[in-house]
Amino acid sequence: MKRAVVTGVTGQDGSYLAELLLSKGYKVIGLKRRTSLLCTDRIDHLLEDENFHLEYYDLSDVGCIYKIINIYDPHEIYNLGAQSHVRVSFEIPEYTVDNVALGPLRVLEAIRHTNKRIKYYQASSSEMFGDNPDFPFSEKSRLMPASPYACAKVFAHHLVRNYRESYWIHASSGILFNHESPRRGETFVTRKITMAAARIKLGLQDELRLGNLEAKRDWGHAKDYVEAMWLMLQEQNPDDYVIATGKTHSVRDFLEEVFNLADLDPYKYVKIDERLFRPHEVPLLLGDSAKATCHLKWKPTYTFKTLAEEMYREDYKKIKGELK
Repeated sequence: MKRAVVTGVTGQDGSYLAELLLSKGYKVIGLKRRTSLLCTDRIDHLLEDENFHLEYYDLSDVGCIYKIINIYDPHEIYNLGAQSHVRVSFEIPEYTVDNVALGPLRVLEAIRHTNKRIKYYQASSSEMFGDNPDFPFSEKSRLMPASPYACAKVFAHHLVRNYRESYWIHASSGILFNHESPRRGETFVTRKITMAAARIKLGLQDELRLGNLEAKRDWGHAKDYVEAMWLMLQEQNPDDYVIATGKTHSVRDFLEEVFNLADLDPYKYVKIDERLFRPHEVPLLLGDSAKATCHLKWKPTYTFKTLAEEMYREDYKKIKGELK
């Protein structure tokens, strides 16, 4: 039985990836940070699975990953744990850089000194392209990070290539563009919109505060994107891949799509809040995943519309259920 370690397993991507790996017959060791709240709602349905094991960890604790490798002897490690909110990274840059940049370094060093046969996946980000105007972005596009989060991701991304070429470690990076789902954190703009629409529809909210409505993103579904992560580690040769839909939509587009589903006029409720703007805005992100399509045979199954609909329907159902 293959064994895989997933850092950040309680997050959106980690929970979907754990489900995928379990469905493929893996033993999954999910790692989470110690918090005062359990925060396991995304993986509660997995806790009774005999092939799922939940362990505490922290990417700033050097000995932690050595212990996990020693106990479980994994075949694959998927590093998804991080402070992943771009706007927040401007507020807590040192903490963000420590776990986003130095966290992967600690894992790669552990692999180098224990078992170089372990395959490693790094969650790189489309934010690394920043305000580069030469879109669509491929694996060869210039990286111009525009936030502490993105700068840290660039460091980690180059580190993976360095360890791959210097120590012959099977290390791959997925340059994932924005990917959402009903499990997206509630502080992210897409989920803020779908939850607000559901709450307004049910008479529980009368205002939605948003920042820049004109920012454009390449939005896909997290369930599609975790499959790409797994496919990368099944390749004989490690490499880096852009994972994207190849289509871009603005925050305004997403807002209108969701509120149309709710049969609401968004502009009766939306208030623009300058505090929600980034100090350095990224106007447009659009990916070219031709390499992944060719080599991994990967392609997205969700459209922009089906993604927005699923997110809104699930939030409406959840909130209505809580009312009962």
